Amino acid sequence: MSIVPSRRTRDADDVDISWELAGFKFQLPFLAAAMDAVVDVPMAIAVGKLGGLAVLNLEGLQTRYEDPRPVFEEIASFSKEEATAGMQRLYREPIKEELIYRRIREIKEGGVVAAASLTPQRVEKYYKIALEAGLDILVIQGTVISAEHVSTRTEPLNLKKFIAELPIPAIVGGCASYSTALHLMRTGAVGVLVGVGPGAACTTRGVLGVGVPQATALADAAAARVRHLTETGNYVNVIADGGMRTGGDIAKAIACGADAVMLGSPIASAKEAPGLGYHWGMATFHPELPRGTRVKTEQRWTLKEILVGPAHENDGTVNLFGALRMSMATCGYESIKDFQRAEVMVAPAVRTEGKALQYEQGVGMIK
Repeated sequence: MSIVPSRRTRDADDVDISWELAGFKFQLPFLAAAMDAVVDVPMAIAVGKLGGLAVLNLEGLQTRYEDPRPVFEEIASFSKEEATAGMQRLYREPIKEELIYRRIREIKEGGVVAAASLTPQRVEKYYKIALEAGLDILVIQGTVISAEHVSTRTEPLNLKKFIAELPIPAIVGGCASYSTALHLMRTGAVGVLVGVGPGAACTTRGVLGVGVPQATALADAAAARVRHLTETGNYVNVIADGGMRTGGDIAKAIACGADAVMLGSPIASAKEAPGLGYHWGMATFHPELPRGTRVKTEQRWTLKEILVGPAHENDGTVNLFGALRMSMATCGYESIKDFQRAEVMVAPAVRTEGKALQYEQGVGMIK
């Protein structure tokens, strides 16, 4: 897929890439994913200071261990063959409510917006302690979330009722279709995460055979957003979650209808990331059916360089949001919502056309 330039261009300094979510304004249309190798307290504060929003996983290592650093070191030491079983063992440590409270307070004391995620299975158990700690935004997140979960064994979470009574804004996801996105928007969520299976560490598409190409999923969710806006007057943010590695990927996600992007592996590759050069998904350590893997990331750049530059690499993996700004300027669009009107086309040869020398030499776009 590729973005088609329009009839005008624009000065990059006149481009505004900020976005708003439930009354909060962020200079970068970006959330750091709720993955243990991506977000800890220092990373959440650093992301917030740079203009983004980091989401802390309240069911991860940060809330299971008083000092999780030795656990990260152990995960980094695992061979490929023992990584999954080793993580299953480490994640058997119980979640501790006092650590949920402490981590959120530490983020708040850093002077940034505090966002954190819980799965639908555990949200009712832990959300109150998060609220007491001062949580600003709750993300209810799973591999696939629906507004209508059916069970004969447990009382399922009623998302619409829960969100209506929640005193803070909620983001829900993931989803990958028009109908599911529309149903999730009708729960009262302020944002919907879109993406099932595209993440770098995710194996859902192989394990379950479930997934939708990200461009199609985003276009469908954006169409659902229009319908919901027409019906209710309420605008729900579409957040592209997974599958984006370069500035060009981010630009295409927004051109397909996203208001912001959630990034995992690009942030896990920052020098400050807690994963020590590795990255894994939220379902990697599932005790019965893991749907993710541990992947190695190259920690060459700082978080600031990755997000806003300067870039000393030419493959689009550094200065991601400088690239977004330049893409919007090149195509003549002034704001995120304007850029959602850009023309896109299916372009199977976009990475190969005219790039023979890059392929032969393993440089540039082909690395």
